[in-house]
Amino acid sequence: MAIPTPTQVTQTLPSPYLTGAFTALGERLLPLLSTTAAIPTTTYAQQVAPETALQQQARGLATGLGGFEPFLQQAAAYSGPQAFQQFMSPYQQQVIDTTLTEFDRQRQIALAQQQAQAIGSGAFGGAREGVQRAEFGAQSLQDRAALQAQLLQQGYGQAQQAAAQAFQQQQGLASLQPQLLGQQIGAMSALGQQQQQQAQAVLDAQAAAAKEAAFEPYTRFGLVGQQLTGLAGGFPGQVQTYNPIQPASPMQTLFGTLAGVGGLAGKVLGKGGIFG
Repeated sequence: MAIPTPTQVTQTLPSPYLTGAFTALGERLLPLLSTTAAIPTTTYAQQVAPETALQQQARGLATGLGGFEPFLQQAAAYSGPQAFQQFMSPYQQQVIDTTLTEFDRQRQIALAQQQAQAIGSGAFGGAREGVQRAEFGAQSLQDRAALQAQLLQQGYGQAQQAAAQAFQQQQGLASLQPQLLGQQIGAMSALGQQQQQQAQAVLDAQAAAAKEAAFEPYTRFGLVGQQLTGLAGGFPGQVQTYNPIQPASPMQTLFGTLAGVGGLAGKVLGKGGIFG
């Protein structure tokens, strides 16, 4: 049986100058393919900066935006037909009494002067003098009532003006309170948001740095691989031709075994053997 002639194989290999570099790179890359070398993604997981203290305070103050209601309630107490009473001066009656007392005194003086004139003219006790006295009394009562009404009206007007002014003040406070509080909340929220954005930027920078550190071996070896790939074209390769080892047929195996046995027998039986 004829034994087939082995076919020669020719292969082109990288330059021997780069073979060692590729081998070393492969040895460093293989551990990275292991399941135990998984990238620790938790080290660069995305994080959200929490609320700042100013933002929390601003949210707490927002609950006080309804604090204008007491001012409106107080303003309502300063309206209505009886609102002026709480603004009446406690000394008004004393002023009225003092003024009327002085008015009465002045009238008594005028009446005395009138009687003296009537006596001087001899008309005292007459009908004419009686009419004058009656007219004087009626006019005095009328003037006294007008003076008292004027004083009361003056006090009432002042009390009404004070009540209206207090009503407007309370209404102003009712609108000013949420406005000022809203401005304070807005300023605190804006400043708190700036602080939160700064904290978020720090977290993002830390995550980016951690991710870059986790991928550093892959980046480094990837760059090296790219450089070696680029250099491979600049170095001449090597061509090798060889005969591949063919697997022995069963007959060749048998012949080889017999030849081996025959050789061993010759050494045993022949010259120089144990039986020679």
